[in-house]
Amino acid sequence: MDVDAATQTMIDNLPARTGRSLEEWFALLDTAAPATHGAAMALLKGEHGVSHGFANLVASQHRARAAGPVSAEDLVDAQYAGAKAHLRPILSRLLTEVGGFGPDVEVAPKKTGVSLRRSKQFALVEAPSAKRVQLGLNLRGTAPTERLRAAGGMCTHRVDVTGEAEVDEELLGWLREAYDRA
Repeated sequence: MDVDAATQTMIDNLPARTGRSLEEWFALLDTAAPATHGAAMALLKGEHGVSHGFANLVASQHRARAAGPVSAEDLVDAQYAGAKAHLRPILSRLLTEVGGFGPDVEVAPKKTGVSLRRSKQFALVEAPSAKRVQLGLNLRGTAPTERLRAAGGMCTHRVDVTGEAEVDEELLGWLREAYDRA
């Protein structure tokens, strides 16, 4: 299983926090065979007293293991399939531009987006609809504008991009600033 650093830290902490290793939790779930992620969570939290965060980790990793390995390219292909296929050039352009920022850029595709990291995540590229790509940026303290809107969650701001031409100097400036701050 290929996991990010934060997930690996949680996996490493499982025995101390829950009394069992990830493999031991997998064996328990294999035996119990919960039908859904929610059922696995309920079992881990209710019957075994596992905290929500660790229960979610174990249940998610167990499902991922059962599904088998998924490549980064497969994750991106799934995000930009069907009606969203025409948005893929926007992602490609963003990745090309970010690649020029430095050798320390990590491109980490996930199920619903592509995380851009340095020492920490500085941007997140998602295609929430067939009409636009959403670029989330970590620009704490930067005043929002009509185009650079305030956001909540993992990113402080977001920019909606509907075409490759919108990956312009202004947008790339914000992206570079987020990279520089990471």
